[in-house]
Amino acid sequence: MLDLSSPLARTVFGLALVLVGAFLFFPIYWLVISALKPNAELYRIIPTLWPSAPTLMHAETAFTRGQLGVQLQNSLTVSGASALLNTVLAMYAGYSFAKFRYKGRRMVMLILLSAQAFPFGLLLISIYPLWVDLGLLDSHGGLILAYIVFALPVSTYMLYSYFSQVPEEMIEAARADGASEIRIFHTIVLPVSIPALVTVFLYGFMWSWNDLLYSLTLIVSESKRTIGPGLLLSYLNETNADWGGAMAASLVASLPVVLAFAVLQRWFIQGVTQGSVK
Repeated sequence: MLDLSSPLARTVFGLALVLVGAFLFFPIYWLVISALKPNAELYRIIPTLWPSAPTLMHAETAFTRGQLGVQLQNSLTVSGASALLNTVLAMYAGYSFAKFRYKGRRMVMLILLSAQAFPFGLLLISIYPLWVDLGLLDSHGGLILAYIVFALPVSTYMLYSYFSQVPEEMIEAARADGASEIRIFHTIVLPVSIPALVTVFLYGFMWSWNDLLYSLTLIVSESKRTIGPGLLLSYLNETNADWGGAMAASLVASLPVVLAFAVLQRWFIQGVTQGSVK
């Protein structure tokens, strides 16, 4: 255990915290001040740590250039739907692995988790022609299915770890009272598993919200683009790079995830700590 009784230890520990905090939060700070700098200051050879003449020009550009509103709506639709479906599938699969004993259970879990061993780009090579044959290319439904494919293995294992800690005595008592397995799961297990479900939902939501590779490849129509490729193609190209507008639009694009964490952080922390594997 770390001993912080001496002044030297507290000083070193404090400096370490400051360095870690600066490493984590400096990119966010740079994002904010870059969105407030005018172009003349933004492209200086020697950068400034604070805008000398703050401006909201880039914020106005973010809402008037491109289709930021449409892209945010598409991202919310795709990310919300994929996170919800991923959570529903993972909670049934995780409970099945945790509380039922049947032949091939461990093998199915190993196969499910082995999907995470392959690079996402490699799997995209297989998904793309399959989506073309199924008519899912350039559709939000196809993008949602692609996100579920990659979020489901980790989500299932997270809920498996959580459900394994649910006391068997509580389930056996409900069975003795004549409750069916479906009723036990929905009325007894799920109400005490809200922190874990929120954690899995946020994981799936962030995974799809932050994705660029799949959304850029599987969606080609401008009206269906999500926020990742929308920002890339609107502000950065071969002939021009509007970093100020990209920074301002990125701040707007990060708000849904920040708000989601602000509202659900209590359940998220409980889910992470209670569902951890020793």
